[in-house]
Amino acid sequence: MEQNSSSPSPVVIEHKAYARIGLLGNPSDVYDGRTISLSIDNFWASVRLQPSADLLIVPHPTHDLVKFNSLSHLVNRLENEGYYGGVRLLMATCKVFNSYCKEQGIHLHNKNFSLSYDTNIPRQTGLSGSSAIACAAFSCLLDFYNVREKIGVKIRPQLILNAEKELGIVAGLQDRVAQVYGGLVYMDFNKASMNKNGHGNYTQLDTSLLPPLHLIYAENPSDSGKVHSAVRQRWLDGDKFIISSMEEVANLALQGRTALLEKDYAKLATLMNQNFDLRRQMFGDAALGALNIEMVEVARRVGAASKFTGSGGAVVAFCPDGALQVEALTDACKKAGFSIVPVKVVPSLLNETDIRTLVTKNWTQTTKTNVFSLPCPVENVR
Repeated sequence: MEQNSSSPSPVVIEHKAYARIGLLGNPSDVYDGRTISLSIDNFWASVRLQPSADLLIVPHPTHDLVKFNSLSHLVNRLENEGYYGGVRLLMATCKVFNSYCKEQGIHLHNKNFSLSYDTNIPRQTGLSGSSAIACAAFSCLLDFYNVREKIGVKIRPQLILNAEKELGIVAGLQDRVAQVYGGLVYMDFNKASMNKNGHGNYTQLDTSLLPPLHLIYAENPSDSGKVHSAVRQRWLDGDKFIISSMEEVANLALQGRTALLEKDYAKLATLMNQNFDLRRQMFGDAALGALNIEMVEVARRVGAASKFTGSGGAVVAFCPDGALQVEALTDACKKAGFSIVPVKVVPSLLNETDIRTLVTKNWTQTTKTNVFSLPCPVENVR
């Protein structure tokens, strides 16, 4: 049950954070760019906080497994799932939350709690499973300590990202913004705003502007963590091709906002395809992975627009020709061994307390200067 800051701490606090689809502009959020992303109700992570005598981080019975049938069971588990579950994310979120409150002089009571989580977000699918756990945990802490109004909405994505950085996770703000705000969000991460305010400029768009979308994903995707490495270094080194290509990717989100507002879905389809093509040129097939590329091409073979939802492992597809094309896409995915589901969009997650933080003064961790934040506007058809 979600609580706002005007009510006392309940016996149990529970929050969900939803999987994220990068519709346009990714991965330019890591490169001073722009993106459009949406939260989806198909998959989520939930975190549960319950007052307790001791502060307890509860391991998940599946995702934080430490008991095995045999050595081969342990090895198979590590090869398929990796070394890490969600406990580390909960711990890192608690640490960053406490540090920020201490730095900003935000008083926290000394009561303890137990923190547990669950998730159905498929692993390594580029749907932001890790950040969803951290985001949901952060929301629980806001309500347990009754400080939701003291930590502004625009600041929260950076704090959630800081928690992940504690664990060596390399990522941008896009996923966390989408999961904090919910719904459909246009994001501008221009360098001037980031340096001045410690956050980008975020605008929620009306979710009714979206056409029907489909999510395609693989049950056993390749690791998406390798995708950013070489390109990031080349960008830092001033590689002209990477810099100009990333600017093109960022511009697709700007064009995409106009296309959505005008409901120009033919243009939207073109932009989605261009987004993937630019990414492929920058990263190369070896980095993207044959399985990930095949998911895109399965959609394109039936005339659907398609691109990665994130770094690989899942694809968002749009069928501009309607129901018959959706049927053809569904059949093609099943033959290729991919799962496909209609995208269910989550509405805005901001409550009245959250919205108030957008019109009050908040201190940013990055600049530690007073920044006056205007409300996040919602754009509809012009």
